[in-house]
Amino acid sequence: MKPLAAALAAGLALAASGGAANAQISDDVVKIGVLTDMSSLYADATGKGSVAAVQMAVADYGGKVKAKPVEVVFADHQNKPDVGVAIARNWYDNEKVDAIFDVPTSSVALPISALTREKNKININSGGGSSDLTGVACSPNTVHWTYDTYALANVAGKAMVKRGEDTWFFVTADYAFGMALERDAANVVKESGGKVLGEVRHPLNTSDFSSFLLQAQASKAKVVALANAGGDTTNALKQAAEFGLTQGGQKMIALLQEITDTHSLGIQATQGLIVTDAFYWDMNDETRAFSKRFNEKVGHMPTMIQAGLYSATMHYLKAIDAIGTDEAPKVMAQMRATPVNDFFAKNGKIRIDGRMVHDMYLFEVKKPSESKGEWDLYKLLATVPGDEAFRPLDKGGCPLVTH
Repeated sequence: MKPLAAALAAGLALAASGGAANAQISDDVVKIGVLTDMSSLYADATGKGSVAAVQMAVADYGGKVKAKPVEVVFADHQNKPDVGVAIARNWYDNEKVDAIFDVPTSSVALPISALTREKNKININSGGGSSDLTGVACSPNTVHWTYDTYALANVAGKAMVKRGEDTWFFVTADYAFGMALERDAANVVKESGGKVLGEVRHPLNTSDFSSFLLQAQASKAKVVALANAGGDTTNALKQAAEFGLTQGGQKMIALLQEITDTHSLGIQATQGLIVTDAFYWDMNDETRAFSKRFNEKVGHMPTMIQAGLYSATMHYLKAIDAIGTDEAPKVMAQMRATPVNDFFAKNGKIRIDGRMVHDMYLFEVKKPSESKGEWDLYKLLATVPGDEAFRPLDKGGCPLVTH
């Protein structure tokens, strides 16, 4: 079974399995579970940094809400849907976890969202990318906080085609996230007047990209788009440099490139790369202040996923504080009713489909001569307002949207 099909099947199986009673703050604790990738290709972008971001928010909030302690637990889902679902089910059924945060890897995120709906708890996703989370698989119990495949594709695709880079070839991770990212980007390219010359699929966590990159090179496409993430993106970019794709005139675009990826590859290897992001540490005094604290704690600047988790945790705790309960439907209603205004988002809003809408940014990696320090990596090309960056509410196929 393909990963996307497996994820959706797992979600359907959960939906048929029956739910649990609502969580109440009367159990004397508000418990957040951070379900993430602690050990594999997304560990830098999420992992211990995701846990730290949630813990920082809880500490900054005072460690309590309505005089009840806030606890944070975490686990490694190993990018496996069955592992992730087993952890989440145990958390909800036995550990009194009220909300699950992060969940990178869309093939895990989709069934976790389905399980959360059945258990009538809350899922705030920062790490998973598939726009299906607020589309065909939307849930009244899930918020998609930081980014999605539609926004990544939309911001980058339009900008690149407008610049004349109008023929594309995709190198795509063969699972739910990669497929959604390729689909969304291909649609944007075509709608903007460009052409897709081909695509090739690679397994998750691939070490050798040579055959895939040779096909991209042979296509003569102006843009080679990487519809993957984490270690797959960095491996593909390293090997693309070895094969001389950019020297041959092709533009490389990483549709999901985290600041940690750019840093680990180095500015020499990534200069000129176009990146879409929801957050960059060096935007203003607020982003710099948070990022400095995070860096001191974790040892690197925060990714958009990690910054988003701090923001989401604060919003969740404020909602509980405002209404005096952690009962999921009431907390969700309060979160949707309250704008998000912090260092991560200005006038952010949570729509009925679960999408948190906020500005997105298009960056170009600086040349070595332009960089003034280890993390001075990006220059801003464009700020795209949230309503332009994210998919229109009526276009996602979410059953919760009534016309």
